[in-house]
Amino acid sequence: MRSIWKGAISFGLVTIPIKLYSATEQKDVSFHQVHREDGGRIKYKRVCSVDGEEVPYADIAKGYELPTGEMVVLTDDDFADLPLTTSRRIDVLQFTPADQIDPIYFAKSYYLEPDGQGAKPYVLLRDALERSGQVAVVKIALRQRESLAALRVRDGVFVLETMLWPDEIREADFGFLEEDVPVRPQELKMAESLIDTMVADFDPAEYTDAYREALQEVIEAKVAGREIVAPEAPAEQGPAVDLMAALRASVEAAKRERQGAEAAKPQERTAAKSAAGSSAKSVGKSAAKPAAKSAAKSDGKAASDGAEEESAPRKRRTRRSA
Repeated sequence: MRSIWKGAISFGLVTIPIKLYSATEQKDVSFHQVHREDGGRIKYKRVCSVDGEEVPYADIAKGYELPTGEMVVLTDDDFADLPLTTSRRIDVLQFTPADQIDPIYFAKSYYLEPDGQGAKPYVLLRDALERSGQVAVVKIALRQRESLAALRVRDGVFVLETMLWPDEIREADFGFLEEDVPVRPQELKMAESLIDTMVADFDPAEYTDAYREALQEVIEAKVAGREIVAPEAPAEQGPAVDLMAALRASVEAAKRERQGAEAAKPQERTAAKSAAGSSAKSVGKSAAKPAAKSAAKSDGKAASDGAEEESAPRKRRTRRSA
């Protein structure tokens, strides 16, 4: 990975130099806009809507449109006077329990690596933060934007989660929240039963991006010149008419799926033991051949001595058992 920012964590009077890396990456298949006839890339020109002339990048400024349609043009000097800090510091503002921060505030994740002589204070703050069970609320100026962020520990590394400001979170203003939707106790109990049946430890490796994989196959087929076969789309189910029946059926289906998975585990273990046993027998036979040749060359006296030596430990083991 390549660092995209360098700075320091400011924790009281302690300064921890760090490097910042993007912790995530999108795996989407990217495309270019091209001319259908010859595959040529499509290019766009920056053209002024007033005079129709192409505008060099050096002559482009930022504009803020007023409700009246008028445009306020801002220059570099206007931005220079803004209070955005230019210091490369991650200021620790407070510590708070992680469950008090709603995940909806999280925007993007970054890894922090100690830089230079920062390893010891980095590890010190990391271990103290882990033992406290808290996360640090910090402020950082990154890419011309000041953000709140949460600093937490993941797999021994600091993760910086940039956060949205409160006024950037939309209110969930939906009509059904004001309605009195009746839910029967039996339905609620059945829904809870369905949840209990589907409880499992989360392993993200069990899930894959089926759309991206199928799209990659389409591209590979195009490259290879093979015929492209479109998979049949599964039939979409409409909303359940009988909610209780649908919940009951879902619970039964989830139970069957779990029972099938549990039944498969002993078979998998038996197959693994069988494979291991076959491998051990194969190794034992291979090792026995040179041993047999060596024994054939030995004289009778050596074989007798070896038999006596082997019988002695057996006698001692017998006495211990008694």
